[in-house]
Amino acid sequence: MPGVEDHETVSIYPLDDQQLESLLTNAAECTFNWGTRDGWPMGVIMSFLWKDGRFWVTAGAHRHRISAVRRDPRVSVIVSGASAAPGSGAPSGAATAKGRCVIHEDRETKDWFYPEFAAKLSPDPAAAAAFVKTLDSPLRVVLEVIPEKWILFDGAKFGADAMGALPDDQKGPPLSADTERMPRELARRGIS
Repeated sequence: MPGVEDHETVSIYPLDDQQLESLLTNAAECTFNWGTRDGWPMGVIMSFLWKDGRFWVTAGAHRHRISAVRRDPRVSVIVSGASAAPGSGAPSGAATAKGRCVIHEDRETKDWFYPEFAAKLSPDPAAAAAFVKTLDSPLRVVLEVIPEKWILFDGAKFGADAMGALPDDQKGPPLSADTERMPRELARRGIS
């Protein structure tokens, strides 16, 4: 009979670099998270653009998240493969990035970002052009999130391993949550 560790060790199922790039390129939405003034975590689902190893999103400058980022640029972004179109090639699984957010209000950033963002969201050029006009508001800012650390999960690897069909060379190394923290928690609970 498998032990608790067999069911709880999930850090060994990371996305590889190619899968991560496919997920971030093809997923339609992310969850953008920040901390409030009183320490509460908050998040909203947003459309995003993945470019040059960074997340790019946009919002009105009057939104609470913008004030929060001005106060503390530490944020996280979560992307699920469930938000990618079927057949896009995005893996099942998820990626979470913690990073720092830069707020852009300059014309140069808006001029490249709005058309690329609109084209990602709408393959119809006329609809994308109309969306660019909607986006181009004097209140709008562009947020750039520079990832510093990742949590990655490949659901297909997890499923294959549960069926006994994942070779060991396709697993990643277990991370400290599984090698250090889990044994301490098992001991604390009296589970052997």
